[in-house]
Amino acid sequence: MEIEEKSDMEWMRQAIQMAEKARTIGEVPIGCIIVHQGKVIGAGMNQRETTQSSVTHAEIIAIQEACHHLGSWRLEDCTIYVTLEPCPMCAGAIVQSRIPRVVFGAEDPKAGCAGTLMNLLEEQRFNHQCEVEKGVLAEECGNVLTSFFKEIREKKRLRKNK
Repeated sequence: MEIEEKSDMEWMRQAIQMAEKARTIGEVPIGCIIVHQGKVIGAGMNQRETTQSSVTHAEIIAIQEACHHLGSWRLEDCTIYVTLEPCPMCAGAIVQSRIPRVVFGAEDPKAGCAGTLMNLLEEQRFNHQCEVEKGVLAEECGNVLTSFFKEIREKKRLRKNK
């Protein structure tokens, strides 16, 4: 039986679903999945507010799940899909996990380390580099974040005017 290949857009839609799940619990809506041989082996959503831990980003959670699934810290035959460009911490974890391919949606002008502020994923001085595919469903990914922050600002404004 042959495994049906999904497109980057199809996988990114699953990462967006994780972002929407984060939104429902009041987290910044960032989602991530890790795919190995046509199967999702790790999934994460931002959980910093829930856990009050700065390291519970979507990518870190997905990487931990994928490592557990494979029984290895090396995720060499995987692709990671994330709705927002990885920050320095997550980019470092991706490099350390040996993930060869990174696909992200929206660019992050404040913390993006996959090409926006710097590119840790393709840094030649490291012992591992990743192939980076940016802008997959970028508008959709960006809209999820923009609408979330717009709602937050509106709620604050309403509380102020009470």
